[in-house]
Amino acid sequence: MVELVSQLDPQSSAAYFVVLHLSAKSISGFLASKLQEHTQLKCILAMDGMPIQQGYVYVAMPNHHLTMTKDEVQLGYAPAENRWRPSIDVLFRSAAAYFASRSIGIVLTGLLNDGTTGMSAIKRSGGIAIVQDPNEAEYPDMPFSVLNAMEVDYVVSVMEMGPLLSELTKVAPPNGGEVPEDIRLDAKVMQEMITTIPTAEKMGTPSVYTCPDCGGVLFEHDQDAIVKYKCHTGHSYSVRDLLKKQVEETEDSLWFAIRSMEQRINLLTSLAERYNKVGNRYLVTDYQQRVEEINQHIDNLKRVIKGNLDEPPDV
Repeated sequence: MVELVSQLDPQSSAAYFVVLHLSAKSISGFLASKLQEHTQLKCILAMDGMPIQQGYVYVAMPNHHLTMTKDEVQLGYAPAENRWRPSIDVLFRSAAAYFASRSIGIVLTGLLNDGTTGMSAIKRSGGIAIVQDPNEAEYPDMPFSVLNAMEVDYVVSVMEMGPLLSELTKVAPPNGGEVPEDIRLDAKVMQEMITTIPTAEKMGTPSVYTCPDCGGVLFEHDQDAIVKYKCHTGHSYSVRDLLKKQVEETEDSLWFAIRSMEQRINLLTSLAERYNKVGNRYLVTDYQQRVEEINQHIDNLKRVIKGNLDEPPDV
């Protein structure tokens, strides 16, 4: 990110928005201060209600979605999307909804596929898609995800992005037509936290899956480049993220079962010792056999856990 920001033209007519996947407990102003050391642009931590000004770099606050309207910055408090808050998809859809063909999306190195459906929204609204060359990305998942899902406008190294952005922002954007209604609605839902089932039904169709976070029905959205699932409270997953979340849920359930079985082993063992002292060999043998059976079940569950952790396909 420092490499990219250091190349940006101080006289640029654009405003820049930055989302990084950081811990919710990260020091809020550190990244903005770090970027400021390498550019003449004004780098600030995004705050709710700030006016959007050219020549500014707005950095997302940890644990808050970064969104925008035509005139101002907005912080979103809706649930995590793709298990992240802030989410790149949320930012991109917001930019597409309000700036259409004037929006430019950039996806750099990162894991999984946050940014793919958002980039699709930018493309569908007439905007421009730029992706870091996966060959130079430390974590190429996110660039590859975008490239596999749609035709992008530019695939370049980070060192080429500054001059490219300078050229792109000097010319008037093409006419992109109307922003698709589902993109406008999705952006509005995230910003206003509209949590109603009728609203969710307008954006997708009910699926047979339940939300891993709240247990609500997941609605399938297939208008963008990759399918996503979203519940009416706002939790949202790509297919790959949903698979990962299901793997985590299954593993937690299996470890809970193993813990319960180990407690049974402790109780049965203590009972066997107690009856052994009074010479009741029948009960001792019965309890010992049960312990052996439970140990076999535990070994089987551990093998299931090991197989369950296989990486899901990149979808």
